Amino acid sequence: MAFDGTWKVERSENYDKFMEKMGINVVKRKLAAHDNLKLIITQEGNKFTVKESSTFRSTETVFEFGVTFNYSLADGTELSGFWRMEGNKHVGKFKRVDNGNELNAVREIINGEMVQTYVYEGVEAKRFFKKE
Repeated sequence: MAFDGTWKVERSENYDKFMEKMGINVVKRKLAAHDNLKLIITQEGNKFTVKESSTFRSTETVFEFGVTFNYSLADGTELSGFWRMEGNKHVGKFKRVDNGNELNAVREIINGEMVQTYVYEGVEAKRFFKKE
């Protein structure tokens, strides 16, 4: 339940390089760097609801640990995969629908911040969120 709450992105590390590796064009990358992403995460048992709101879109995703679901990134990239719990971390294993390449993610609480780490084709990025 540590992930429950409203989280607002505060800063990112290597996010532009990550998006470039994902094939996102420079204009969208510049906009995404200032997306003002806010996540509202709620957990009921093994079921999670994540409401995203940003400069670009608002969306809601519902998933259960270990159950595959489809997800669309803000740039339209389609993913299929799942989240699971490993210790105190949410670990996501996803594949791009268009090319089958893996996108891995980890969501964890570190010193009161929620840190989301993404790895795609050897490029790692982090986004840091503060609880509102």
